Amino acid sequence: MTVSDPLQDLRSYLSESATITADAQLRNYVKTTSLTLEGDARPIKVGLDQAEAYLGQQVGLTKWLSLCQKRMNRFADAVGDYQFLHIDRARTARETCYDGTIAHGLMVMSLIPTFATHASLKINGTKQTIIYGMDRIRFLNPVRIGSRIRGRFTLVSAEERSAEEILLRHSVTIEIENEEKPALITDWIVLAVL
Repeated sequence: MTVSDPLQDLRSYLSESATITADAQLRNYVKTTSLTLEGDARPIKVGLDQAEAYLGQQVGLTKWLSLCQKRMNRFADAVGDYQFLHIDRARTARETCYDGTIAHGLMVMSLIPTFATHASLKINGTKQTIIYGMDRIRFLNPVRIGSRIRGRFTLVSAEERSAEEILLRHSVTIEIENEEKPALITDWIVLAVL
């Protein structure tokens, strides 16, 4: 398994993010890394010719991330979704089968790009990665506030669309700690621009 060099990763990240200041680039990189990297794990970076060897294999697993009420409230403010299930613990416990608030499903889904930063397979020489879409998303299990989740990425395909574009598809499972059933599953599709 090819593992990337952390110092080279940082240099690449900084050079690829030329539109923001170096301090802001470094801060963003460190924040994302602290949210996603498990131990000494590093993203797998390979050439397109080597990507085929990873088809059907797990290529990344993030560390556990706690979901707190403050994060849910900020998400509710950002998107205007004030459904009581997400923000009112007492009412949710009183009127539903849950003993407290649950995370917005779309908020859990919105963490996939953050998790993908270090848990998805990377193609060497990529200048930009563009989110192309998601297929077959299914919300399978609510995430109770206070739970921890993580992302598990398996490479499904790596397709050369042109000399400058590689379409990568990962199967993503967002797991809930101590739960057999995951929060969600989907196919995460990104376009790597070389």
